[in-house]
Amino acid sequence: MQILSTPNPHTEANPLTPLVEVEGVSKVYPKKDGGEAVILENVNLTVNEGEFICVIGHSGCGKSTLLDMISGFRQPTAGEVRVAGKRVSEPGPDRMVVFQNYALLPWKTAFENIYLAVHAVYPDKSKAEKTDIVNKHLAMVGLEEAANKKPKQLSGGMKQRVSIARALSIYPEVLILDEPFGALDAITKEELQEELLQIWSQHKVTVLMITHDIDEALFLADRVVMMTNGPAATIGEIMEVPFPRPRERAALMEDPKYYTLRNYALDFLFGKYAHDDE
Repeated sequence: MQILSTPNPHTEANPLTPLVEVEGVSKVYPKKDGGEAVILENVNLTVNEGEFICVIGHSGCGKSTLLDMISGFRQPTAGEVRVAGKRVSEPGPDRMVVFQNYALLPWKTAFENIYLAVHAVYPDKSKAEKTDIVNKHLAMVGLEEAANKKPKQLSGGMKQRVSIARALSIYPEVLILDEPFGALDAITKEELQEELLQIWSQHKVTVLMITHDIDEALFLADRVVMMTNGPAATIGEIMEVPFPRPRERAALMEDPKYYTLRNYALDFLFGKYAHDDE
C-alpha cells in the first residue's frame, strides 16, 4: 500500500494538471467568551484535473468546512484556495455542489429545477438550447419520464439524480458532493455509486466528495483524504487507491488489497484518531 501526502509525480505517460490547490488553509471562528474555535489548521491539498477524491473523517473534523471553502461559501482565516490558478473568493459556476438533502425547489418540477440553473449560467442561450441541455442531463440520469414531476413525487434516489443532473448541466470544472448518498437505502446507494462513476468518466469532471463510508470511498476514489479529529483538524494521511478502472464491485471485494486498504483506513479512524468517549 502506498500512502501519499502529495500528488503523484508528473510523468509523460501520466501527465497531471493541478486544478484545485488548498495551501496553508486554516479556519477559525471567534467564541463568545473571547477565545477562538480552530476548526481547520494548516490544510494542504492538491487535486489534479479529472481526479476523484473522497474525504473521510469523524463528525466535527471540518470536512464540510473544507469543501465549503473550495466551493466559495466560506473564506479561509489563513491560507488560500485556488481553482485553475485563480483564488476562490466566492461561489461560481465552475464549482457545483450536490448536498445530501437535495436542495431542490419543491414547487418546481425536475425539469424546471435543472432549467433554472442552466438559465442562470447561460442566459444568452436560446430557450431551445437550454431545453436541450436539460433534457440531455435528465436522460443521463434516467429521469426523462419524471421530467414533469415535483420533488414530493420523487423518491430519494430520484431527487439525488435530479441534483446531480442539475450540477452537471452547467458543465462545472469541479463537482463537490457532501455525503450525497448518506440518506439513501443500501440498494439505491450502490446503484447511484455506479451511475456516478459512469457520469464522472463521461464528463471528465473533477470530483471532491465527503463520505463516512470507507467502502464507498474505496469503490469511487482515486485517493482518499483522511482527516484528523477536530478541533484544529488537518489532513492526517492521503491513501492512494490502486484499483484500475472501470471498477466492478464484486471483483474489487475479492481483491486482497481491498481489505488491506480498508483495514488501514479503519485503523486510522478508530485506532489513531478514535473519538474519545469521555
